Amino acid sequence: MDFDLIVLNSSSIATFDKSPVRGKESNTPLIIESGAIGIKKDKIVWWGKEADLPSRKAKQVIDANGGLVTPGLVDPHTHLVFAGNRVEEYQLKLRGVSWREIVQRGGGISKTVDETRRASKQVLLNHAQKYAREMLSYGTTTAEVKSGYGLTLEDEVKILEVAKAIDIIDIVPSFLGAHTVPQGLTRREYVAHLTDVMLPHIKGKKLAEFCDVFLDKGGFTLTEARKILEKAKDLGFKIKINCNQFTSTGGIQLAEQLQCHSVDYLTVMETEDFDTLSNTDMAAVLLPGSSFFLHYGYAPGRKLIDKGIIVALGSDFNPGICPTYSLQMIWALACRECGLLPEEAFAALTTNAAYAIGKKEVCGRIAKGMAADLVLWNAKTLAEIPYYFGLNLVNKVIKHGKIAYTKNIPDINN
Repeated sequence: MDFDLIVLNSSSIATFDKSPVRGKESNTPLIIESGAIGIKKDKIVWWGKEADLPSRKAKQVIDANGGLVTPGLVDPHTHLVFAGNRVEEYQLKLRGVSWREIVQRGGGISKTVDETRRASKQVLLNHAQKYAREMLSYGTTTAEVKSGYGLTLEDEVKILEVAKAIDIIDIVPSFLGAHTVPQGLTRREYVAHLTDVMLPHIKGKKLAEFCDVFLDKGGFTLTEARKILEKAKDLGFKIKINCNQFTSTGGIQLAEQLQCHSVDYLTVMETEDFDTLSNTDMAAVLLPGSSFFLHYGYAPGRKLIDKGIIVALGSDFNPGICPTYSLQMIWALACRECGLLPEEAFAALTTNAAYAIGKKEVCGRIAKGMAADLVLWNAKTLAEIPYYFGLNLVNKVIKHGKIAYTKNIPDINN
């Protein structure tokens, strides 16, 4: 067997042999010491111990330099397409200015909506490609991207068209027109516009795979969310809910009833919420970066895993409450603040994250026939990645079977 590309000389290869994993499965990745990987075109065609490699003939051989090799990281929750930033709000918050006052001064989500509406499609794409390139350099090879900063049909379409045009990493687009109610419309008017106009148009144009709703304080009510998601499901969208960020909303029970693919945030959980999730195949997508930035409570990751719930991790990259795209930092926060072990966080950032966005057969694992998306680390074990928090331990990223990023940095263990 000849290969297009071979990865040799790893300390080990780490992955999971199924998707999703839950409970104790999350803490037992498959580790192949001194492993190698053979790639043809954009797929993995062989992997195992280097001593068992059937052929060393390849167009290109990559030396892992004695480091760890994993699947590319998967980010199941981002808001990658937007204009501007909210640095001024950050400074005001540090000075003790309340969120209500910031909004009264023209800040908050409406500021991002205004700037995103004014930006051209090309400007938005330039920014998004830059962010995607930087995400890749931190090991992210696939990401879900939500709309939600347009809140008109024209601007939501613009955002989703930009998301689909990103070609640095693989993108799964989600329609989040139900992010908040825009100025100038009543709640009833906007919900009707979402269900009667926006959802059918976006489905007809095949611009999004998922429909999402923010169900919480400042977002949509349980009744509104049900109406929007039932319509989306009827149209053929896969559906998900952002809920329980600030309050226990009943969103988890609604998600179960509607058979959502995931529920995201989950910083506020009641006993019945755990019980509901533990009896479903929904993914619980935790977003500790937002908790860190807001200086707010963290999702109870340890309890979720102990209850046998499918746990994934996302960045929630956006200009308002989580301006980071580093899944390595999310890994560290999940271990330190949510109670996950390094291996459990690894599962949450790979195989379970892929499951959370409907791509478990495509990415998130190292297996024959899976996408040749790999990260070669300047680390020898999984635990080193959250241990060296705030650092970028990526040495190389292979995307679609080709080197997409390389940074030869000194070995921190020497």
